[in-house]
Amino acid sequence: MVQLDDLRRPIADRLTEFDEFVRKSFAEREGTLLGDMIDYILTSRGKGLRPTLVMLAAGACSQSGSFGKRTMLAAMLIEMLHVASLVHDDVIDESDQRRGRASVNARWQSRNAVIVGDYILAKNVDIGLKSGQYDLLNHIICSMTTLCEGEILQSDHAGKLDTSREAYFDIIYKKTASLFATCGSAGALSVGADRRKVEAMHRFGETLGMAFQIVDDILDYTPDNNAGKPVANDLRERKITLPLIEVLERVEKPLHDEIIARIEQCATDETAVEFIRSKVEEYDGVALARKTLQRFLQRAMSELSVLDESDYREAMMSLCTFVAERDR
Repeated sequence: MVQLDDLRRPIADRLTEFDEFVRKSFAEREGTLLGDMIDYILTSRGKGLRPTLVMLAAGACSQSGSFGKRTMLAAMLIEMLHVASLVHDDVIDESDQRRGRASVNARWQSRNAVIVGDYILAKNVDIGLKSGQYDLLNHIICSMTTLCEGEILQSDHAGKLDTSREAYFDIIYKKTASLFATCGSAGALSVGADRRKVEAMHRFGETLGMAFQIVDDILDYTPDNNAGKPVANDLRERKITLPLIEVLERVEKPLHDEIIARIEQCATDETAVEFIRSKVEEYDGVALARKTLQRFLQRAMSELSVLDESDYREAMMSLCTFVAERDR
């Protein structure tokens, strides 16, 4: 099984430098509320897949086989955009925990969580502008609107209970895959790669991001996952994801309509949750979703053909395996 450290091996000597760059850029006065909140957020950033992808794409596209501060800047801007979006997500979802720790909103109340998320976004733009790297900043900041569109789109479909396959792919592209796509293209752009490589890295990130979100949605129906949240939690939030869509597309209309009716009850009725979960299992919804997942990963790996052989390219291949195998 591919481990996170395996993916990071080509950039291992740069990760401490990156963490210090982030901390220095976002440092606030100790002992203040803002300083305490920022410190808490920075110490619970998670796996760091997005900045890892930025740096791997930069290394793979660089003529010298290395990258500099421009790449570090791109990685930080993307990472902190992602971090701010998670802070806001926890407020929207009223989540009490994030990666096994109290969420920012649970610890400091939703009002302060919204403000600190906004602060991170504002400071991100400020850092980008002061750096003078306007091409990178413009490339990355465009992702903000797409992320917001994805949240609104998901909320709209959850309210209407009408998420089709096409709508689902649109949602996960905007919510997840668009930022992965920006990771790939920003990494290539940061080292002056040609247009062909920038576009290939964008497509690699996009298809990898689609696969990443599909795995998340599969784990939601997997009882022995290590994701740290209850099984079928998406159903309790009225979210129709790919494993269930696979079933809804295949069952007869009476069962289709019953499943939709039961989704409306899932927030308060665990028997409704179990009924739908059992139908996803009975009709192989997870197995069918995994087939779609593999198609996205194959497309992602095919984009790497534009790159010369290198440890960076090999790590990006392994990243596809890591996404397929992850259980959290």
